Amino acid sequence: MTTKVHVLGNGDSATLMPESVRNGQDGKLLICNQPPFTVKNVYACCLVDFKMMKALQEGSVNLDMYPWVCGNRPKMHMDKNPTFNIKHAHHIREFYTLVPKYCGPTAAEAATNFNCGHMATHYAAKRHQPDEVHLYGFDSIFDHNMRSFTDLVLPSDRGKTNNFRLLDVWRPIWGHIFKEFSDVKFVLHHKHSNAKVDFSSNVSIMSTGGK
Repeated sequence: MTTKVHVLGNGDSATLMPESVRNGQDGKLLICNQPPFTVKNVYACCLVDFKMMKALQEGSVNLDMYPWVCGNRPKMHMDKNPTFNIKHAHHIREFYTLVPKYCGPTAAEAATNFNCGHMATHYAAKRHQPDEVHLYGFDSIFDHNMRSFTDLVLPSDRGKTNNFRLLDVWRPIWGHIFKEFSDVKFVLHHKHSNAKVDFSSNVSIMSTGGK
């Protein structure tokens, strides 16, 4: 039997995720920050940056309905805010603080560059070692499209200059992740198959027009 982990990003193509997957009926389901639509039986909500942790602490964002997997920056935030840590300790499934060295020249830069989708995908492959990891809603791999549902909750700089900078940083990391886990099959779901990343042989694309 094929084991699967599904990672839900927050880009436009997230809507390609089938209902069965949204309901957690076809393998483990990981989400990144706040999902763009209702999902059930979520294995974990992946959190990776200070901004989201601050929003959770002040109460402007509520993710209490999901178990959390907290990355490097969230772990630092928890350590510095013990009251918040104690309050939400029961939400934390685990800390996943590993940041690959290929994400940046220094540890701090690497942690900044390692975005939530990267972390969720790396966590899925390394911790769960499935046969397949399916990715939905990661439009920046394919297009100059940085729209994210999370921005409706926590606004980010989406000016052209910053978008180009982020694309130049984020896209190569995807290629490194896919190569690192060469025994895992990664399946990217998108509206077309013209990716802007050089893929290794363990990556395939399922587009609305076919494979």
